[in-house]
Amino acid sequence: MTTQSGPPPGGYDPRADRELRRVPEHFPGVSHHEPIGLRRRLALNRMGTFDWDLGRGFMDLDSGALEVFDLRPDEYDGAPMSLVSRVPPEEGIRLDAALTQALEAGSSSYGAYFRVRCRDGTPRWAHSQGRILHDEDGLPYRIIGIVREASGELADSALLRTLQQERQRQTVMVQQVTVALSRALSVADVTRVLTGIGGARRFGADGLLLGLASGGRFEVIAMAGIEGEVPEEMRRSDLDDTLPLSEAAVSRRPAFLSSRGELLARYPRLRPYGEVLPTGSSSFLPLVAQDTVIGALGLFNTEPAVQSTEARNLALALAGVVAQSLQRATLFDQEREFATGLQATMLPRRVPDICGGEVTVRYHPASVGRDIGGDWYDVIALPQGRTGLVVGDVQGHDTHAAAVMGQLRIALRAYAAEGHSPETVLVRASRFLAELETERFATCTYVQADLESGALYVARAGHLGPLICDSARHIDWPEVRGGLPLGLASAFGHDHFPETQLFLEPGSTLLLCTDGLVEQPGRDISAGIDALSAAFRAGPGELEALADQLAAHLWAEPGSEDDMALLLLHRLAGAEGTTTPRLRLHVHQADPSGAAEVRSALRRTLDQWRAGEVTHDVEVAASELIANALTHTESGALVSVELLPETPRRIRLEVEDRSSSWPRRRSPGETATSGRGLLLVEALADRWGAEPRGSGKALWCEFVVPEVPETMARVR
Repeated sequence: MTTQSGPPPGGYDPRADRELRRVPEHFPGVSHHEPIGLRRRLALNRMGTFDWDLGRGFMDLDSGALEVFDLRPDEYDGAPMSLVSRVPPEEGIRLDAALTQALEAGSSSYGAYFRVRCRDGTPRWAHSQGRILHDEDGLPYRIIGIVREASGELADSALLRTLQQERQRQTVMVQQVTVALSRALSVADVTRVLTGIGGARRFGADGLLLGLASGGRFEVIAMAGIEGEVPEEMRRSDLDDTLPLSEAAVSRRPAFLSSRGELLARYPRLRPYGEVLPTGSSSFLPLVAQDTVIGALGLFNTEPAVQSTEARNLALALAGVVAQSLQRATLFDQEREFATGLQATMLPRRVPDICGGEVTVRYHPASVGRDIGGDWYDVIALPQGRTGLVVGDVQGHDTHAAAVMGQLRIALRAYAAEGHSPETVLVRASRFLAELETERFATCTYVQADLESGALYVARAGHLGPLICDSARHIDWPEVRGGLPLGLASAFGHDHFPETQLFLEPGSTLLLCTDGLVEQPGRDISAGIDALSAAFRAGPGELEALADQLAAHLWAEPGSEDDMALLLLHRLAGAEGTTTPRLRLHVHQADPSGAAEVRSALRRTLDQWRAGEVTHDVEVAASELIANALTHTESGALVSVELLPETPRRIRLEVEDRSSSWPRRRSPGETATSGRGLLLVEALADRWGAEPRGSGKALWCEFVVPEVPETMARVR
């Protein structure tokens, strides 16, 4: 094989300076020396001409055109319709549509691809290109053109389109896998992506197996698209070369097998379980990230096939994405295990027994996300048989928040155990947190419960208030005054946390929780509070079952991104002691808002006692007696309200002051601006009177509480 020394003078020779392959020429009638005519030139390129006289309806085809249509001269009579033996009807319609469009548009040419059915039945692509001639009136009268075979041309184009589609499909697969795994934080998240809907199809496979390698052992942790269960001895095995996934992890080399038969021949250990495996091709890919073998991924197809180089490279790329995700997920699981373990050690290990009641708690770290939170709970045994109940939340979701939570819980527990009032406990806890200089704040609700009397003394620092459900399933979120969050309150000089006294009837249950139970992203917290109320009302009566149901339906099911602490206190039905339910409040002489606060506390308490229509009368009487004490004495007023356990039930209101001057009824005129207080009390109360009390006196009045039908109580 030699080349000519150079092109002819003034010309270009494509053979120059090239190594040419010698090929024998098989085209008949072509001279090696004589010039080649036009028709032969066209025939050499599998091309012919046609001349279509539209007026006569005659189409002349030369020999090259007849060859394109695979016709002998005696098989064509010049009528275009005689071509239907080679041109299928649908292709004829396509040609006619292209020509009609050109004629209607006044174009001078047209072209179209169409299929030809050869003599032996095989298909052939052809292309027709025509020049439309017009007469002096502008009407078409003749079409002259060429027709050529285009099978090779379209085959190359189809191959190009196929390659482009395949590249696009591969790009989409990589994007889908990457996006799906980008949201997977834990190993469990990764396995959910691989085994969920469309998991195997993202890898272009019908089934998959995923396994992890650790400590010389290999364990299959995920399976999808494979019928039956992986046998135990196949699920956990030594890290060796007797199984395909294990060998891929040991050798760090992929294996691509075309069929199940080839798989069983290479790994005889799988033969007893051959029916479980898909019948087609398979790939076994090592999962390596940062030069560390994490495990192996197996992909299975139902159809046998020899995988192309592109398919193998795609599988290896996807395996790399899975390996990176698994490495990240493994580190996340390790960090999370450490953090949650640290947090668990800072929460109470056991809940003390409570005389006259029972308590249960639940804590769950966030179900999604990397960080842990600072939620906590505590149950503290207090002097005089009382119990301290705490639920709180430190700002942030990290190990720092958990560490601050542990310190704050211990400090608050110590202050409470000393017997301080709820307000004092929160004031000291706030100052303690501010002195830690952590730049974190905390919300908290602290309840001091006396189950013998049912009295609850509540203080709140920027946290949710308590929920109370009585034995008739009446739900109440009492209004509880509060202060700023712990830490912030001291920093701003407003470390004041006013106490609110509530009453827990026998058979009633108190709930304290953090916002993780009632708050979901994109939803108003009031909707979560309503959902909690409904779930509490419809929940089981047994305390443990109720706690499980609330946590499951309101926190675990929606998959909260926040952690959650829940505390339930139930006062036993037979726990009512000799002390009657009572509310005691003090109104200072110089406090103009004191009377309004007393009225608000009275409304909450009387609603708990289901006082019904007498609530307004008690509130008006209290306002008048307080006003008398503040106006006509130089001291404040001590307000006491009791629910007397008699039949019928009665509410007793007392307002005590330090003046020995006895009250005096007056008869005010029509224009008088005062003097009607005792008249109102006498008109509203069933009984009223005055009693000496040490250095002062007490004005009292009693109101009979109407009985509420049981059905009405349940509706409330």
